[in-house]
Amino acid sequence: METIHWNVEGMSCSNCVLTISKYLEKKGLEDVKVSLAGGDVSFLSNGGVEKKEIKKGIEDLGYRVAEEAQDGKPAAGYRSGVFANQYFTRLLFCLPFTILLMLHMADKWMPIHWLMNPWVQLVLCLPVYITGMSFFGRSAIQSIRNGMPNMNVLISIGASAAFLYSLAGSLLQLGPSYLFYETSAAIITLIFLGNFLEDVSIRSTQKALNSLARSQKVRANMIAFDEHHQELIFPVDNSQLRSGDLVLIKSGEEVPADCKILWGTASVNEAIITGESLPVAKAAKDKLIGGSLVIDGTVKAQVTAAAKDSVLSTIINLVKRAQGDKPPVQQMAEKISAVFVPVVLIIAALTFVMNYFFLHQLTPSIMRSIAVLVIACPCAMGLATPAAIAVGLGRAAKSGILFRDAKSLEQFKNIRQAVFDKTGTLTTGEFVISDFQILDEISADDFKQTAFSLEKYSNHPIAKCISNEWKSQASLSWSNVEEVKGVGIKATALSGDLYQAGSYAMAKDLTSDDSHNVYIIKNKKLLGWIDMRDEIRPEAAAVVGYLHSKNIKTFLLSGDRLAKCKQIAAELGIDEVIAEQSPEQKLDRITGLSAQIPTAMIGDGINDAPALAKATIGISMSDASNIALQTADVVLMSHGLKKLPLSLGLGKHTFLTIKQNLFWAFFYNVIAIPVAAFGLLTPAVAALSMGLSDVMLVLNSTRLFVKKVE
Repeated sequence: METIHWNVEGMSCSNCVLTISKYLEKKGLEDVKVSLAGGDVSFLSNGGVEKKEIKKGIEDLGYRVAEEAQDGKPAAGYRSGVFANQYFTRLLFCLPFTILLMLHMADKWMPIHWLMNPWVQLVLCLPVYITGMSFFGRSAIQSIRNGMPNMNVLISIGASAAFLYSLAGSLLQLGPSYLFYETSAAIITLIFLGNFLEDVSIRSTQKALNSLARSQKVRANMIAFDEHHQELIFPVDNSQLRSGDLVLIKSGEEVPADCKILWGTASVNEAIITGESLPVAKAAKDKLIGGSLVIDGTVKAQVTAAAKDSVLSTIINLVKRAQGDKPPVQQMAEKISAVFVPVVLIIAALTFVMNYFFLHQLTPSIMRSIAVLVIACPCAMGLATPAAIAVGLGRAAKSGILFRDAKSLEQFKNIRQAVFDKTGTLTTGEFVISDFQILDEISADDFKQTAFSLEKYSNHPIAKCISNEWKSQASLSWSNVEEVKGVGIKATALSGDLYQAGSYAMAKDLTSDDSHNVYIIKNKKLLGWIDMRDEIRPEAAAVVGYLHSKNIKTFLLSGDRLAKCKQIAAELGIDEVIAEQSPEQKLDRITGLSAQIPTAMIGDGINDAPALAKATIGISMSDASNIALQTADVVLMSHGLKKLPLSLGLGKHTFLTIKQNLFWAFFYNVIAIPVAAFGLLTPAVAALSMGLSDVMLVLNSTRLFVKKVE
């Protein structure tokens, strides 16, 4: 299965999203995601349908496909800049003709008699009408064929009604009162203006993601060697780098790809990935994230991932996929949007009939029904959710917070409980050995060698600390090694002796002293124990206090000893402690808590994966290199516990913005359609109002970029 990412131009409302989604699903494609805000379309293809066929099908529906960029070059058909905007170029073409047509309305103050000629007006209107119908009309016809009429149906009928009515008046010489060429031209021109402003506004919601994307495309100093093994440096695009290539990165340069330092030291700003502005010291064997900036120093490094597989690329794709998700709140808007166009057509027909019945005048009745057609705006309802989600997810990604899907943003509003893991979450997870005690006749070197030989097989932070501090060249050999999750390591030596290293659960039959971190056992005999020290994160108390200020109950859920957990909970002000839990017990606890009240679980993503998956929202504190954790709904980059309040705030305020947008969309249509039906505005003003309604909605969404949400 291949994942295809395309950018599709011309989507203007939720009907467009539904049309493209429906077409792709009919073709048998899976995991279809269509983002109105970003214009991104992604799907899984098994090769059963050719890409060319899919692309042609989308373009036959009235849209334009720009395929995914390859090798750092713009996609085929990609267009940038204001003059490349499809709406702006059409607006520039139509505007002079429309202005001339509108001038005849100023005849009382500035007589321009030749403009009163119906044939002159027809000649001026015809280019505008043809331009409009080649865009709106084509899209309208294709949408009707697909069984999902879009807003261009309303625009096409409105503009065509005014044009054909005027053409009939010209042919039958019925006089100036039957000429409304300027109305047809104004509708088309002002809709292009509205669409252009809307397009610019929507693009602004993508600025955080675009900022990340720009950091993907940089030049790199690639290291190669000639036939004399002399080092050569030559510049290349980072898209040409592959895993294993060597690069030179100097002070002031961006890291071109994910890589590992082989030589040199540097101070690196990773804000583009983690949201942290303070530089991080890097030395040999440390990893560098593509897109980060070397503030000071020079390093030689080996590329560990090609550009398309880099951490930054993964982040961008993750955010794009999340933007294409449909949270529950959007479902109601989509149901209304799906029937919106047919309902408006019925209302417009009723407007004409009722006005003609009461006024007994054909012209005002037609103008009022046209105004109803062009002021109705399904776009607002379709944009209400995607625009807010695009901004919320973009700001989150820029701040080092990654949401796997849009549903997680909405769920934050319901969270009433927060459950913390201890090690690596509330504490730094950077253990040091504070003391150890040997109880048997064994040398300190042999004790350390035994502990190292066992713990090197575990990824638990305590085990990693012991294996790093007591690293030994002469490691013991095992015939069998088994890790007991949440307890420790068991291994059988070649001699048949059974060794164990783990928590008090392993040693409870051998001692009553449960105050130590790691117990070393040989053949059911206690060899000694090791004490560790782990510092509480400096921001932990403030984060817990923030949760309490939001009336969120806090829990500490840990596999560590009860006494130690109670000490930390008292220091941080955590409400309830659940200690000495195995991963299976953690899973059961989280399942029970989430079943009662919406619960967030915050863990380090190593031993907490099952519990994170079962929580209402699973929040993983992870290094950037581990962002692919599939069990967490939210990833706080760079072990960013202090980003938890921002993630909660963004979730709640994004949902608040969605509600505001939906209210505006419904309110606008409920008010605007009757106003147009009663003849209180002209079709031209209605067309302008329709475009500006979307702009207002998008501007409200962009407030999330700067709004205080914590």
